[in-house]
Amino acid sequence: MRLPVCSLLLLAALCVTGPALGQEDLGRVQARAADESSGEEGTGEDAAVEEGDREGDRPRARGLREKPIWEIGVVGGGGWLPDYPAADENHFQGLALPYAIYRGDFLRLGDGGVARGLFIDLPWLEFNIGLDAAFPVDSSDNDARKGMDDLDYLLEAGPKLIAKFLYDDPVNDFDLSLATRGVISTDFTNVHYVGITVNPAVTYRRHDLFGLDLRAITSLGATFGSEGYNEYFYEVRRSDERPNRPRYRADAGYVGSELTFGLSWGITDRLRLFGGTQIGFWAGSANEGSPLFREEVTYGVGGGLRWSFLASERKVWR
Repeated sequence: MRLPVCSLLLLAALCVTGPALGQEDLGRVQARAADESSGEEGTGEDAAVEEGDREGDRPRARGLREKPIWEIGVVGGGGWLPDYPAADENHFQGLALPYAIYRGDFLRLGDGGVARGLFIDLPWLEFNIGLDAAFPVDSSDNDARKGMDDLDYLLEAGPKLIAKFLYDDPVNDFDLSLATRGVISTDFTNVHYVGITVNPAVTYRRHDLFGLDLRAITSLGATFGSEGYNEYFYEVRRSDERPNRPRYRADAGYVGSELTFGLSWGITDRLRLFGGTQIGFWAGSANEGSPLFREEVTYGVGGGLRWSFLASERKVWR
């Protein structure tokens, strides 16, 4: 439901959250992998450290590490995921692409999401504007949606507020967040406005598990959608009616919740393995009566590998 394309690209982000691990979710489950994966140690033994960030000033909080201010590499991953929120069919989605990370003071690309601008970045509070994307679904491959329009790529942008409760703990993070995103769909020939989502979430991360460069994450998040957003998944128009698919008018409201578990392991400074699973809970959805609502609980798994082959000598604490 909320997994970004660049997420999958950085399935390195599977170690994070997102609504339905659907193929569009895969995107997100995979953007979180990018999230966690982008937390790896910087490459280059003799890289320079930013002024004021030398060993004596190294931050203790939130598992911060020295990382290159920019990196270039390739990431590949795949997963067995539900087609959309509350779908009763899973399909495999995979992707291998080049990626870039930039860890600036204000602008960050591929570091904690596809792209984001930091307006507030305090030890205990963060406010940013983020951008994400999600994979499409071919309706001809899904029995419930056969004959209906495909679900296109989704692009989302909007603000996110994060409260950090263990900001002085070097190995544990515990955050509460609230994100609001405007959503558009595109097949790269046309663009359509879809609607708005609101996503509260709670996330726990553990760094340096077992004394290794191993990170674990558990996240529970909910999604609430505008009428247009929920129509995108659950509306059945008159032209799409079938004997087993009656006409349905979707309502705004609660979409569902997702529980995510992920692991990210730095095999070397340049190579990171990541994987995770996501369970979607859709009971109580505002559109539980839709003929496209098929399952109250869905499951998805995914994983991948990320290789950084080029990085700046200049490093920052992130």
